[in-house]
Amino acid sequence: MDIEHYYIEKGQGVPLILLHGNGENSSYFQGQIDEYSKLYHVYAIDTRGHGLTPRGSMPFTIRQFAFDLLGFMDKHQIKSAHLLGFSDGGNIAMVFALQNPSRVNRLILNGANLNPNGVKRTTQLPIEIGYKIAKIFSGKYESAKTNSEMLGLMVNDPNIAPDELAGIKAKTLVIAGTRDMIKAEHTKLIAASIPNAKLQFILGDHFIANKHPHEFNAAVLKFLQS
Repeated sequence: MDIEHYYIEKGQGVPLILLHGNGENSSYFQGQIDEYSKLYHVYAIDTRGHGLTPRGSMPFTIRQFAFDLLGFMDKHQIKSAHLLGFSDGGNIAMVFALQNPSRVNRLILNGANLNPNGVKRTTQLPIEIGYKIAKIFSGKYESAKTNSEMLGLMVNDPNIAPDELAGIKAKTLVIAGTRDMIKAEHTKLIAASIPNAKLQFILGDHFIANKHPHEFNAAVLKFLQS
C-alpha cells in the first residue's frame, strides 16, 4: 500500500462501501451517506489520485484501484462489505467482486461498463480525442499527464469479458438511468451475465444517485434489505 485513502465514515452495523466515478470524489454521494448510515456502517472512499487521496506511484488502473480497496478493507479490518460503485466505481466493484468473492456481501453496480464499447459513441468519442491530445502533452505538463491518466481509465479499462461475470457470487443489483451514457443493451448484458442479478432503470441520466437521490436510495435500500 503506497497510499492512505481519504474517506468519510458514518453509522454502524454492516459495512457499506461507496465508490465514486472518474474524476470525482466521495462527496458525489452526499445524497446517500446520511440516509444509508441510519442502517449501515458507511465508508465513502476517495480512490487513488481522486479527491484527497494521493496518486501514489502504482499503476493508475481499475485493477489497481480494486487492489487498493482490498488494502483499505484489510487496514480497517472489514472482513466483508456491501459494495456500491458508480460508473468507474462500479467497474472497480465489479473487478473486486470477481477477485475477492468472499469479501463482498451484496453488490450494487450503477452505470458500470465492461469496456469502452458500452459507452454511447456521442460520449466516448470526445473522451478518446481528449485522451490523445492529453497524451501528446503529458511529457510537458503535469496537468496533461493527470488528464491523460483520468481519460485513460475510460479508454483502456476495465475490459471484462461478459462470461467472466459468471464468477460473481454476491447478490447483485445492476442499476442505471433511462438516459444513461452507458448503452441500455450493455447494462442489460451485465445484468444477464451475473447469476440472478436484478436489473433496474431509474428515470434520468448517468447521475441518478446525485440528481434523484430519493428514487435511487429507495431502490438500493429495498435491494439491500430484501
